[in-house]
Amino acid sequence: MLIACLWMPVMSKPKPKRYQVAACDWMMLKRQKLGEFALAKQIGADGVELDMGSLGKRVLFENQLRDPEKAALFRRTADSLGVQVPSVAMSGFFAQNLITRENYLELVRDCFKSMKVFGTKVAFLPLGGSGQEWQAAGALHDEMVRRLRAIGELAVNEGVTVGLRTGEDAAYDKRLLKEIKSKGIKIYFNFQVAADAGRDICEELKRLGRKNIIQIHASNTDGKNLREDPEINMPAIKQTLDKMGWSGWLVIERSRDTRFVRDVKRNFGNNVAYLKEIFQ
Repeated sequence: MLIACLWMPVMSKPKPKRYQVAACDWMMLKRQKLGEFALAKQIGADGVELDMGSLGKRVLFENQLRDPEKAALFRRTADSLGVQVPSVAMSGFFAQNLITRENYLELVRDCFKSMKVFGTKVAFLPLGGSGQEWQAAGALHDEMVRRLRAIGELAVNEGVTVGLRTGEDAAYDKRLLKEIKSKGIKIYFNFQVAADAGRDICEELKRLGRKNIIQIHASNTDGKNLREDPEINMPAIKQTLDKMGWSGWLVIERSRDTRFVRDVKRNFGNNVAYLKEIFQ
């Protein structure tokens, strides 16, 4: 008896792009709104950076994802549109002081739990609300390092990484990472921080180094879209990142044309298209 064998080709998964492009939901006026995924799709983004929600005087973030039904709906919607969530942001700490928040670990755990909804591996933690006094040697600095080390330990246990924005230069950020001594803490690099301080973005990237950069906010202060911005030499930045061997998500936060500052689709659509033109 002859058995006929049918040869079936093995379908391999498409290789992920070296660089992928996302946008911040809170800057697109879609903070934790279900429509953020459809908007991301419309502007051509590969993903959206989802925010944990407002904090202010609340004990916890105004976070819908603690509701299992809403979390499931958000996940289904993102999946149905093919939109990824590369990072979850704790933007409340742009205004809130990490050093004086007694429940800071509870807030971080809330973020990590929300990340699991989408299989997200990166959290964004800005330190702008903590002021600048902690950056100098002293008790405040020691307390910040202690808290960031504790956050890093939580991150390692969860298999995720927290990306910091300190507002300082690459040399400072490298020293801070050495003090924290945690594989769960890296730097979330921001073009705007370097540009506002008059620093060379490419040189800052090289000084910081590939292994210290978990993700990049690839935009500048509002004024012009990225294509027209003389402060952001995107081809040179790509060449630098290529040589460094870095790969990952480029997330658009700002770079809105102030003539059309409320036109979300125009601003973010233009910036996504430009980044994809350069990087993809």
